[in-house]
Amino acid sequence: MNELYTQIITVFLGFFAIMNPIANTAAFAGLAGHRTHTEQVKIATKALVTTFFIICAFALLGKAIFHLFGITLPALRITGGILVFIIGYHMLNGNGSKLHSPEQNTDADIAISPLAVPLLAGPGTIATAMNYSSSGNIMDIIVVISVFALLCVVTFLCFIYSAKVLSLLGEGGLTIVTRLMGLILAVIGTQMLIIGISSLLAIPLNVG
Repeated sequence: MNELYTQIITVFLGFFAIMNPIANTAAFAGLAGHRTHTEQVKIATKALVTTFFIICAFALLGKAIFHLFGITLPALRITGGILVFIIGYHMLNGNGSKLHSPEQNTDADIAISPLAVPLLAGPGTIATAMNYSSSGNIMDIIVVISVFALLCVVTFLCFIYSAKVLSLLGEGGLTIVTRLMGLILAVIGTQMLIIGISSLLAIPLNVG
């Protein structure tokens, strides 16, 4: 049971750091702050429902994707570790990652882009979900989906109360949270790299 609690906390912290609801609340306020509260609720709901289904798809189909493209688990962990580390490094330095900062298109549906993809369901989030559920164990997949659902609810609340959250934190508080999340992400990315490289060195490669 203790292992399950540890796994739940680890997955939650990993997703929380990579999605960074607090920092993305500022992005949401910038994109939808001028809308009415009803419109903001609709945008937040659509963005997070879309994000949830995207991540669920990768969590559930991760193993099938591996077999389809001939991807090995160490390759995913190494690539995912690099992506997560890069995002964390930029956040640690107080900058947004280009992976989470697409050019804005005012004519596009902001709930889908840029909110759902790539701000919430970006490459790092997808890689993290696939990494945590890659064992194919049903309990691991349930934990990933359940924890991510909880995080989507937390993010939704942050979005619809974005004005209050940002006024409470202030610019300094937002910077501190972003840097702390960046540090956590950099460590998670490094750990994924270490595990991936260790696994790669421990298994024979079938080339040709």
